[in-house]
Amino acid sequence: MILIVVLAFAFQVIVAKPDMGAVAVGMFTPKFEGVDSILLAAGILGATVMPHAIYLHSSLTQNRIVGMNEAEKKQIFKLEFIDIIIAMIIAGAVNLAMVIVSAALFFKNGLVVEDLDVAFQQFSHLAELVTAISFGLGLLIAGLSSSSVGTMAGDVVMQGFINKRINLYLRRAITIIPPLAIIGFGVNPTKALVISQVILSFGIAFALVPLVMFTSNRQIMGGLVNRKMTAALGWLISGLVVSLNLFLVYQMFV
Repeated sequence: MILIVVLAFAFQVIVAKPDMGAVAVGMFTPKFEGVDSILLAAGILGATVMPHAIYLHSSLTQNRIVGMNEAEKKQIFKLEFIDIIIAMIIAGAVNLAMVIVSAALFFKNGLVVEDLDVAFQQFSHLAELVTAISFGLGLLIAGLSSSSVGTMAGDVVMQGFINKRINLYLRRAITIIPPLAIIGFGVNPTKALVISQVILSFGIAFALVPLVMFTSNRQIMGGLVNRKMTAALGWLISGLVVSLNLFLVYQMFV
């Protein structure tokens, strides 16, 4: 599923033919223009990191391979680190591709596209029908993938926090009811998508802060405890994420 998403958005970037010089400048000189840009930035951050996935991945990997000594644990850690780096590069590349395509096709032609159905129509008009189809297919597969991850993560988190086991299908039904209700009430899907990702960005602090605390505790981590530089960088990033979220709330309400 991830491969299909990557190929779909890579194809769109090729068709859009963006100015790579402008892309490079934009990557290293980010800027905000109004509350909407901050909202989208928070949404991209939430979509890339997906804090709930931290709990799911921990649950899936904690008993998969257990190191018998410090050397084996460090080797497992190195492999997990590579796994995470690859995953984050793929997630970041997909989000980056969406922004690049939007700038190269829509912004360049003076269009402000705020709905997914309008984006699909403009893809057909500005590029080719196959590009519009790849856009729709990429979003559909990405939605199915993230929805399954969200449901399973909710299952794991719910089971862990209430410390009780209930029927597997009941747990999954409880976690999937809220998004189905949003769809059922006819909420604009594009706005619901952006807001859901922004809410995810708010959740990063609730996953990141405990994560830095636990991984900086030698009694818990043993020889894999964070180095002082790693812990300091973790707290700095946590502070930046929390500050971004607080600033977004301030701008929206004040």
